[in-house]
Amino acid sequence: MKILFVHQNFPGQFLHLAPALMARGHHCLALTDVTNNRQTPVQTLRYKHDAQVVDPAVTRLGRNFTQMSDRGVTVARAALKLRREQNYVPDLVFGHSGWGETLFLKEVWPEARHLVYAEFYYSGRGRDVGFDPEFDKSDPFDQVMISQGRAAYLGQALLHADGGLSPTHWQADTYPPALRRMISVIHDGVDTTALGPDPDAQVTLPSGVTFHAGDEVITFVNRNLEPYRGYHIFLRALPAVLAARPNAQVVLVGGNDVSYGRAAPAGTTWKDTFLAEVAGQLDLSRLHFTGKVPYDVFCRLMQVSRAHAYLTYPFVLSWSMIEAMAAGALVIGSNTPPVAEVIKHGVNGRLVEFFDVAGWSDALIEAMADPLSATALRIAARRTAVDRYDLKTVSLPRLIGLVEGSSRPPGTTLN
Repeated sequence: MKILFVHQNFPGQFLHLAPALMARGHHCLALTDVTNNRQTPVQTLRYKHDAQVVDPAVTRLGRNFTQMSDRGVTVARAALKLRREQNYVPDLVFGHSGWGETLFLKEVWPEARHLVYAEFYYSGRGRDVGFDPEFDKSDPFDQVMISQGRAAYLGQALLHADGGLSPTHWQADTYPPALRRMISVIHDGVDTTALGPDPDAQVTLPSGVTFHAGDEVITFVNRNLEPYRGYHIFLRALPAVLAARPNAQVVLVGGNDVSYGRAAPAGTTWKDTFLAEVAGQLDLSRLHFTGKVPYDVFCRLMQVSRAHAYLTYPFVLSWSMIEAMAAGALVIGSNTPPVAEVIKHGVNGRLVEFFDVAGWSDALIEAMADPLSATALRIAARRTAVDRYDLKTVSLPRLIGLVEGSSRPPGTTLN
């Protein structure tokens, strides 16, 4: 079967799936943005998209749709060139719908089967928008209208496809019922064979500091340090933790860019903004900001971590949380829907209300003071990762079944 993957940051969510399909004899090709330099064994073609400056006074609620559909046109033209010049006609087109890339591909290849990775559907109520009033002061009804306008291209992308895929039930359920019926739920998967507990683990940070399993290490990991992932709440909890636990050390992994939400005030970063807020209340030598780290360093961090804090708005769930569970870490997570789908308080981890700074301090102090009390939670966390999210025994077989057409119809719940 000829399969075309479309993703501006390929491989993205297709990191494991595309090579697995190649190993099964399928011919895989990827179409991605020319600025994407990620390495992949998949043959890759690149399109160049010149983003147009969109006048907000003219486009208003259509601004996001205009930007995404413009990219969709760029991708469709690249696809049409591929068809005309190389006579390329895939059996399946599988793309991420988040940037508009898939919007017009069915016009290029009407005979192909089309799947979209349906990661999240925006709404002005009950999800990320308006969740944190500290950063969103706009009128709530304005938020509803803006979010509905923003979601328009996501709905169109799924309507023009033959089915969708979401990694979690909650993310699939963000779509309206008529669209939700088209979506299968299969997680991308975590390699729990490669990542597991190691009582002898040690990790050396870029600074040269080394930690061992058993040390009082608190970890916090995100692609970028920003409010969407609770960086501000976590930092505000630390003064009480470090005062109560004089041997505790905190490792914060993440860059200084913005993955989600708005940027920090001009001339600064979210990292520095909130660090300045608490700087006079704690010993900064016990905070270790690593920036982004190689995957093997991340894995060893999860193995030495005595408590891993993971916070998120009601938004997409990070791979890193389930990877931490696979490593046998004690995950203390925010009691928000994407986290609560995986972590059950007192069963395979602990949950704290997102904005409860004192609650976060207490939970982290308890984890540092009595690590043995979390032994059962760590074992259960690992079991959850293996039973529900293992790459080789759970996710890949189901994903391959979806691609090859042997899985159950769209709308199936498979994790």
